[in-house]
Amino acid sequence: MARGEGGRRVRRVLFVALGVSVGLCAALAVAVAALAVRVDGHSMQPTLANGQRLLTVPGTGGTARRFDVVLLRAPGRDTTIVKRVIGLPGDRVEIDSTPQDPFTVLVQPGGSGQWYRVDQSTWPGQAHRSSNCCQPDGRRDATAHAQAVPPGKLFFLGDNPDGSDDARSYGWGDLATVSGRIGLRVWPLGAFGPLPTGPTLSPVPAPSA
Repeated sequence: MARGEGGRRVRRVLFVALGVSVGLCAALAVAVAALAVRVDGHSMQPTLANGQRLLTVPGTGGTARRFDVVLLRAPGRDTTIVKRVIGLPGDRVEIDSTPQDPFTVLVQPGGSGQWYRVDQSTWPGQAHRSSNCCQPDGRRDATAHAQAVPPGKLFFLGDNPDGSDDARSYGWGDLATVSGRIGLRVWPLGAFGPLPTGPTLSPVPAPSA
């Protein structure tokens, strides 16, 4: 009799534990769904795909590091966008577009010293009609010109150059409007995990413009 009662008690405990676990998982799923940012469009392919859901890193609003993928407000628009930070305040940036290489992105960290080419493995296969940059406000130009990123501003691009509205269209982004750094893809489950490694810098001669 005691043995049967003990077995029933164990089953009740297991049932309660299972219910609590299911409840916690459901609550976590609801929280993730409420907090996650949805990718809308193809401007960040192949790093991010349309419809994926992302989580930002807590405490990263209003900050940015070079090559971070961030959520920020589109300059002059009441909408948020997901883009990659290329130039920080004080940097000089330039994009040189030629038939041989339509998307040569250059940056001079801090605005002095060595220039670097931004090497992103996905760009060569995606950039076929990208234009020169930049005007004083950070937008594209008919010819390549180096411009300094103003204080409190950012130069940002999409990982899909020909399919992205970014600083070349909007102008400099505002650092203060960065909601956070993207830290994790959470949906679909097949894409779950951190973002892949971003671009690197290769030293190059200073541009002529």
